[in-house]
Amino acid sequence: MMKKRWMILSLTLSVVAGSLAAYTVSRLTAAHDAARATAVTYEGETARAHFASAPAESATQGLLPDFTTAAEQGVEAVVNIENRQKLKVQRLSSPFGGGGFDPFEFFFGPQGGGQQPQSQPEEQERRSGGSGVIISPDGYIVSNNHVVEGASELIVTLHDGTTHKATLVGSDPSTDIALLKIDATGLKTISFGDSEALRLGEWVLAIGNPFGLTSTVTAGIVSAKGRSLGVIPSQMGVESFIQTDAAVNPGNSGGALITTEGKLIGINTVIKSPTGAYAGYSFAIPSSIVRKVVTDLREYGVVQRAMLGISFQAATPEWVERFGKEKGITEPGGIYVAEVTTDGAAEAAGIKSGDVMTHIDGRPMNTTADVQETIAKLRPNDKIRVTIRRNGATKEYDVVLRNRAGKTELVRKDDANLLEELGATFREVTDKQKKELNIRGGIQVVELKEGGLLAKSRVRRGFIITAINDRAITEVSDLNRITDKVQSIDGIYPDGRMVSYQALGQ
Repeated sequence: MMKKRWMILSLTLSVVAGSLAAYTVSRLTAAHDAARATAVTYEGETARAHFASAPAESATQGLLPDFTTAAEQGVEAVVNIENRQKLKVQRLSSPFGGGGFDPFEFFFGPQGGGQQPQSQPEEQERRSGGSGVIISPDGYIVSNNHVVEGASELIVTLHDGTTHKATLVGSDPSTDIALLKIDATGLKTISFGDSEALRLGEWVLAIGNPFGLTSTVTAGIVSAKGRSLGVIPSQMGVESFIQTDAAVNPGNSGGALITTEGKLIGINTVIKSPTGAYAGYSFAIPSSIVRKVVTDLREYGVVQRAMLGISFQAATPEWVERFGKEKGITEPGGIYVAEVTTDGAAEAAGIKSGDVMTHIDGRPMNTTADVQETIAKLRPNDKIRVTIRRNGATKEYDVVLRNRAGKTELVRKDDANLLEELGATFREVTDKQKKELNIRGGIQVVELKEGGLLAKSRVRRGFIITAINDRAITEVSDLNRITDKVQSIDGIYPDGRMVSYQALGQ
């Protein structure tokens, strides 16, 4: 009996001990879970607080950039530009009436007793589109020259949908910049930023009207600076593009490239693509050039283009390997001065053919785009300090820049750019042509623009201009030296016919 009671007591104590242990474990687990839940809640709140403040912090840390403010302000200052061109075309009127295409005539010749179809002029309208950027509250708008070129009428549509007829204040094919004006006040604008301060990898926004989709914003980074592509059709083109990977398509031309602070640092101009649509990279004219050209057009009506007076090429390692021994250049870097213009700014300062230009005003010169961008921001009579490497020694020269006539004065609006006035594209003659035609040089007409001076004077394609106003023309740059009104154009055709034209239509 005693043994039985002891077994019952032992069993009871075991049950109590187990219950106490279970209770203790459960309380400890609950406490741990409560503490863990508290920690999770705290961490969650911390995380939410952190992400809620991320945009403000990212502005300083540069980790999560906030584009919203710049985009919302930028779209209000970017406009759509419609270029309307009225073109005269010739169409054949059918003897059967209706003025349309007659399949019987096409296959069997004129019908109706031999009556010949008559050529009748017909006016058609061609429309194209692009973008522009408002730069002043009173209606000045900057765009690309190729957006407005040849327009009979320019229609500007603002962000709010209102439309205005625009006046072309001036354009500059050499930089592909145009300045327009609409009759309006109180407009939203984008202020100029400093494109020279841009850094590789910096975020930028492109704003424009691709494919007619108004107020489109895309983002990317600065991929490169100082790109030269050879795409500006003017033979005196200035190219020093900002390259970005912001998506740009047809219709974006003339639109804004802005910083995350909303500053205008470029005008979108070119895409590089095998298809004609965006394929990874786009290119913009830097604001340093845009601002100078716009200021000139607004103040003087013509771009005040400074001339250093040299022909040059970059002394790259490949160039040095190929031509260095012949030119006496042993180390790459800098800009090789191939030729110095007689009575030009460089010659007057003492720079010589064969020199290597390493710096302008302390800024390194390593590409042709470096030189073009630097000089494009300046005007005649501006002074620069040029660092030259010659025969192993370094020299510095103070150069006073000149205009295309070799003078230091600013040019007047009436002194039109001769290349634009002639209305043609040219190529310089080859050594073979010089030998066959017994000429020292010249520029050959490749294409003629309707309404240009050459077309009005009945010059034909293929004509080689050897003199204008009795002044020799051996290369395209010689056109810079002609400032008087064109009176005579002398030259020769490839078949050997020598012709002298009197300038007409001025």
